[in-house]
Amino acid sequence: MAVEIQAAGGIVTRTGPAGEVELLAIHRDRYDDWSLPKGKLEPGESSETAARREVEEETGWRCELGVELPSVHYVDRHGRPKTVRYWLMTPTEFMGFEPNDEVDEVRWIAVADATTMLSYDADRRLVEHFRSLPP
Repeated sequence: MAVEIQAAGGIVTRTGPAGEVELLAIHRDRYDDWSLPKGKLEPGESSETAARREVEEETGWRCELGVELPSVHYVDRHGRPKTVRYWLMTPTEFMGFEPNDEVDEVRWIAVADATTMLSYDADRRLVEHFRSLPP
């Protein structure tokens, strides 16, 4: 049996120019997909630390962790079980973003548009859970 991959990430939100809630989505050219920022834990790294690191690496935004959201479980494209822990995150400082081999575009999108723009059911379900939370 394959070892389960552990990963972490976040739903990074802000209030957009028109007063609507927006979240950060990333585009990966390699897969031509839109998803939420996330990535694998490094050896000895906590999920919380990995979530902050991965979001900053993939989006350029340093963030504070908020409430933990439901974990997502799936089998990755290599047939390995994977668990991703997510947090609601608040951006605190923009460190800059340069397109790279992993992420070629970062975009703030209206939460209402996320369910049609995001490529994966697990991401869409997580956004729907976020939308059901009290303000």
